[in-house]
Amino acid sequence: MEKINVIKVGGKIVEDSLEEFLCSFSTVEGKKALVHGGGRTATALAAKLGIETRMVGGRRITDKEMLDVVTMVYGGLVNKNIVAGLQARGINAIGLTGADMDIIRSDKRPVKDVDYGYVGDVKAVRGDMLAALIESGATPVVAPLTHDGKGSMLNTNADTIAATVAKGLVGRYEVTLTYCFEMPGVLSDPEDPSSVIPVITPESFEKLTAEGIVSGGMIPKIENALDAVRCGVAKVVITKADNLGGGTVIRL
Repeated sequence: MEKINVIKVGGKIVEDSLEEFLCSFSTVEGKKALVHGGGRTATALAAKLGIETRMVGGRRITDKEMLDVVTMVYGGLVNKNIVAGLQARGINAIGLTGADMDIIRSDKRPVKDVDYGYVGDVKAVRGDMLAALIESGATPVVAPLTHDGKGSMLNTNADTIAATVAKGLVGRYEVTLTYCFEMPGVLSDPEDPSSVIPVITPESFEKLTAEGIVSGGMIPKIENALDAVRCGVAKVVITKADNLGGGTVIRL
């Protein structure tokens, strides 16, 4: 089965070292897809527009005004800058949100303890549409936006989007999913970049979480990674953007 790399890059890298990342991404051989964030850019634009950013547990509250901002930033500014940068490097990229070709549809998150507003929980992915683009020679660049099928866009976690894209391509390709962020992998000591944990399994993840070694935003990232592996993704890696061959491997 033909291989494909699905690579997710966080907003901090997109905003601080995009050129370096695009150079690294352009060297990845074979078929590939990119998923990106861009939260800090959205927060900055919202401030310029006088729109307050509200966060709960690291998650953005997306009211109607903020939905307009993230749609502009994720689906427009950030996405098209990445596409243009890849075109300059000879990669025939196409920018997408979940609404384009109906590739990712979500339900608006129900209100429980917190009303997150226009935030989507993924319910369906059109892997056939993504594969058709990829087989045509295009490299999808997917923004962290989905839609509800009723005319509304929904803000959706970029790590979840990446796992969804990877799972949607299972059965058509041998999929490797890579989460890129600022560190060379999941660290046992946050102050020591050389303390990369080489492999994390469900059992070790439970232990690392209980001991507080893995915490904060890394917990949902690894949960997404484990879910992807359970759904047939061949390999999930968490690593630094300029170290796409190394990092922490997530496996069962």
